[in-house]
Amino acid sequence: MARIPEAELERLKASVGLVALIGASGVTLTARGRDHVGLCPFHEDREPSLSVTAEKGLWRCFGCDAGGDAIAWVMKREGVSFRHAVELLKADWAPDAAAAPVTQSTVRKLDFEAAPEDRALLAQVLDYYHGTMTESPEALAYLEKRGLAHPDIVAHFKLGYANRTLGYRLPAANRVAGAEIRGRLTSIGILRESGHEHMTGSLVAPIFDENASPVQAYGRKITDGLRKGTPLHLYLSGRLAGIFNRDAVIASDEIILCEAIIDAMTFWAAGYGHVTASFGANGFTDELRAALSAAHVKRVLVAYDRDEAGDRGAADVADALARHGVAVYRVNFPKGMDANEYARQVQPASKALAALLRSAEWMKGGEANANRAPEPEPVIIEEEAAREETPEATPHDAPTPELLLLAAESATPAPAAPATRLNADVSAKDVTIRIGVRVWRARGLAKNAAYDALKITLDVRQGEAFHIDSLDLLSAKPRNAFAAHAAAELGVSLDIVKRDLGQVLFALEGLRDEALKAAEEERNQRPAMTPAEEADALELLSAPDLMERIAADVEAIGIVGEAANAQAAYLAALSRKLDRPLALLIQSTSAAGKSALMDAVLDLVPEEERVAYSAMTGQSLFYIGETDLKHKVLAIAEEEGARHAAYALKLLQSQGTLTIASTGKDPVTGKLMTQEYRVEGPVALMLTTTAIDLDEELKNRCLVLTIDESRDQTRAIQARQRFE
Repeated sequence: MARIPEAELERLKASVGLVALIGASGVTLTARGRDHVGLCPFHEDREPSLSVTAEKGLWRCFGCDAGGDAIAWVMKREGVSFRHAVELLKADWAPDAAAAPVTQSTVRKLDFEAAPEDRALLAQVLDYYHGTMTESPEALAYLEKRGLAHPDIVAHFKLGYANRTLGYRLPAANRVAGAEIRGRLTSIGILRESGHEHMTGSLVAPIFDENASPVQAYGRKITDGLRKGTPLHLYLSGRLAGIFNRDAVIASDEIILCEAIIDAMTFWAAGYGHVTASFGANGFTDELRAALSAAHVKRVLVAYDRDEAGDRGAADVADALARHGVAVYRVNFPKGMDANEYARQVQPASKALAALLRSAEWMKGGEANANRAPEPEPVIIEEEAAREETPEATPHDAPTPELLLLAAESATPAPAAPATRLNADVSAKDVTIRIGVRVWRARGLAKNAAYDALKITLDVRQGEAFHIDSLDLLSAKPRNAFAAHAAAELGVSLDIVKRDLGQVLFALEGLRDEALKAAEEERNQRPAMTPAEEADALELLSAPDLMERIAADVEAIGIVGEAANAQAAYLAALSRKLDRPLALLIQSTSAAGKSALMDAVLDLVPEEERVAYSAMTGQSLFYIGETDLKHKVLAIAEEEGARHAAYALKLLQSQGTLTIASTGKDPVTGKLMTQEYRVEGPVALMLTTTAIDLDEELKNRCLVLTIDESRDQTRAIQARQRFE
């Protein structure tokens, strides 16, 4: 059973709004300090005994002693297992407030046909595995660990991950449809006779026939601590059929043949797309041999493991292909190594593998080294024009430990991601990036004001050929479509264009991030004080008549009287520097001067430390920048205009932070995902109101000032107006 990683569980619990989840379950919650309380639905509760602490993501009933986190709530209410509860939350499950607790799965089922043909059924399952891949951090981490963190490898090979959740998506086993589907999946090999998934805990790579229908699948266990004797490599039961990376076999006259799919993907990720794999050292099938012959492949470079089984398997391949006129070469890894291990030890992998391919040893067939085409261009981080050629190795010379050491010394460690600068010329209108003979130009980068999109107009040129289109580079489908059209227009391989595009993406993303960071720093930058200004400030702070001077400054701005209110309002604004600032509510009838007083005080606050609005919508506060309000004054012209945002304002004032979990679509997969938005305080709140009856919770949080509306005050204002 694949264990759910702790990091994934913590991320899931943090993304779930516990108060909203419990409220949606039909429980009415009332705020009480930092907690929420309500009637517990799990026993006869007449007085609120259920307490929810949103800040910690925990709940507890002091009546029946039930409690826990969001997962525990779903388990208790729905009567499901821990893993089932996790799956419900990951699937954006919403409880039915009117429904009683259930004991059966409520996860959305896969939409199987009534009596699907085996290949169609297998395709549906593999599509499901492919969908779980991007939602499984442990599977993506495994690819990175194996040096396969290429941005397009998952989509290109339709890789999936069997995370033991398929059973939840099938009709119940005690139903006719469920029994039929499960029986069919058992005959295909997806399920074992015990009902368990055959490839649980495995990275899954589909293998297709000539009609692009899946006929087999390879599974590689990715978890540690397996029981002794558990096989790491799996195939579906039945005939070993299909060809991995079939399009490359058809399109190339030279093919790299690996023993395992992980090794084949290693070559592909390093820029060598003309690669396929057999079903192990003894798994070179007649179907693959026939496909190589039908495609008129001239050379096959056998990159099997350098062990006894690999050497024996390479010899069998050479015998089988030589009879059909194919020249067979042996790629000689150091003893005991395979392609993936070698590529991870000697960096950069593209150069390390290039040296071995160029020094491959002729075995049989064709004519040794006759008409050998140069190796396809390996796409690496540096510019193609600046690549250094590795000296040819003498035929029959296998890489020695000394050669490995020299390669390691001359090669630099491969970066985690392509560099953000690739000869990039940045101007106000566009960014030009040169990669070898290709020139990429992006326009509209400056319009991207958030981190979740990269919408640009992109063109690529090579000589007289070019392709141009507008797209969001962070969206996989438009990016892949652009790459396909560009490859056709330029007359180069799709793999080369995709690798270029990946480097361009990371470069532009880095430039955008720098611009957004600089803009944020500029917004938060505090003007430096001159020595004279600093001396004046210190003199003011130490003045014995400081409070009187504050009142005088407010009066000089145009406020008549109101000295005590002016001093209180200014101190409230100054409290923004504290961890627990004051909140201020200025009350008066219409046109009595409440807004004038607030505006006068705000004029004494530095512009970069105040935020003023006329009104706010209900959720607007949650989507302000995370630190845009921190230690600032938030002024709202009329309390009525903030009525819909009152709940958020109260939380921000009392707790100092706001968090909200919002559902949106993943820009890459298109699936629903939960995103958390956070706004940090503390903030000094200033409001005005004409209301006579104030909200009790708001009044408890605010210092209430009332404007002097006496006749004497009116006469003083009129006298001041005549004087001016």
